[in-house]
Amino acid sequence: MALKGRDREFRLEKLSYIDFKPLNMDRVLTMLFPRLRFDGYGTRRPPRRNDLTIDDFAGEYIKDPSAFVGFDDYTDVVERWIETDLMDVVNRGKPNQALAAPRPLHGNTYKFRNARHARDYGASEQLYWMLYHARRGRGQAARDSLTRFFFPGVDPHTDRYDSSANVDVETQALLHFDRQVSVDMKESQEPTRFPPICVGQVDLLADDVLRLLAYERYVPRSVLVEYLKTLFAFHLGLYFLRLVKLLPALVRRRSADPICAPANCPVLPKQMHAHGCCPYRVYLLADLGSDPGSPMAGLAEHSADVHYRRIPKYVQSHYLLRKLDEFAEYLGRKGGKAAVPAAGYFGVGDLLQLLEPPHAGERDSYFRMRVAGLLEDIGGAVSDDVDPEIRRVSEMGLSDLDLFIEALMALRGPYHRRYITEFLDSVFKRRDAGLMQQPKGGARRFALSSHLLEVLLQIAVLEASGSGFATRELQVDELLTFLRERYGIYVDRLPPGDGFDRPGIDDLTALRRNAEDFKGRLREIGFFRDLSDAFVTQTITPRYTISTSDGEPK
Repeated sequence: MALKGRDREFRLEKLSYIDFKPLNMDRVLTMLFPRLRFDGYGTRRPPRRNDLTIDDFAGEYIKDPSAFVGFDDYTDVVERWIETDLMDVVNRGKPNQALAAPRPLHGNTYKFRNARHARDYGASEQLYWMLYHARRGRGQAARDSLTRFFFPGVDPHTDRYDSSANVDVETQALLHFDRQVSVDMKESQEPTRFPPICVGQVDLLADDVLRLLAYERYVPRSVLVEYLKTLFAFHLGLYFLRLVKLLPALVRRRSADPICAPANCPVLPKQMHAHGCCPYRVYLLADLGSDPGSPMAGLAEHSADVHYRRIPKYVQSHYLLRKLDEFAEYLGRKGGKAAVPAAGYFGVGDLLQLLEPPHAGERDSYFRMRVAGLLEDIGGAVSDDVDPEIRRVSEMGLSDLDLFIEALMALRGPYHRRYITEFLDSVFKRRDAGLMQQPKGGARRFALSSHLLEVLLQIAVLEASGSGFATRELQVDELLTFLRERYGIYVDRLPPGDGFDRPGIDDLTALRRNAEDFKGRLREIGFFRDLSDAFVTQTITPRYTISTSDGEPK
């Protein structure tokens, strides 16, 4: 009972550029590079007879001792170094191991990808257009700073390698191979530029990128690249948790919320209370301990469960917007019965307006036709041969639109729920760089990893100063406030929503223990100094000192 044609379509770029699948952040970053270089356009590469292999890269270095003196004397060492440190490999260590692309240490690595192994499922588009639409100039500044950081040693106009550029040995190695191939060209097709549903989360992403790149002169390049991958995965996860919460709310009100308009969004990244009065904030309770059976772990499991249980309702709302978009296209073809808005496309609010009574006749007629086509594809009629779930839905007396959506949910809802779950898992469960853990056979729980905490700390100790950033010391309670108000991450208290109410005595005990585990984690990563038990003497010390002039974004 396979669906055909448009009935199978789920992706709607107005909601998300991502085709929900598990992501690998090396490949996401690799495919972001051409977007940065070509101002949002994709890339097309001249045909290549065979996939590139690790041996191809090793051979380039070994046969050119003038570039890397002595490499030809240690062939095995060079090959292992290239495979381990410079290459993104799929199925590593298995018989079907294959090269996806060089690790994304330089912007030009996208030219050497093996396309079938380097898919990012639209995540690079999502990130680019999130940055593109960030307000108050942050989006342009972030994209310019990323382009400058990722393309050192290459003239942006001629694509010629500058051998005098001061770069680390890994980047120098990748640039050496760059001389052997022709450049990709940007796609001729004009990209779509749909604004994000939540511009506030986008503003925070752009501001965080600028803050991290303030460390460019202080942090090894490979470390800063890892910071950026961690940050991008974290923000993709937060954005889609926000979307999973926000979209069903907009469907319930059958209109866009004026507070979400770019001119009205209250999010201000420079403020400690960055989200202001936003009613769609996401709240996460994170466990800092190591015992998956502790009371605190149980609270963090409940927090994760609340968010993941929203996925089916999101799938239904996504399907509704997707099919209303097709309905709007149909009305436009049928004598212009739906005028295209001034923006040039039907946004979420415009599509939800099609649920109103003036469109009832055309809507019922259109979706009656779609339901008939769907039933024909899956069995010809509502009979014993049809899926029992479809037969049950058809007997509920729903409108044609509701029947159509419920039928799609019965046939494809579990599929999309599974892949959205796997997508969120891939950006949150990133071992020591994620925001979630799940023991084998156990439940998911939000758990703030050491590497992600380090990245967020590097951001937290920076404060805006003029047109740049400068480091400062923080007290522990200031850091906890920063995590709550900027990212919705709660450590020492229960969130005010998203599944939580007033804490009980056992909850308070678990939260106090979690606060101590939090300070222990800070000591482990070398940011914490405590002279006594008093909070005023417990400070977060920056690992690098940046003055305003040093940290100014270039």
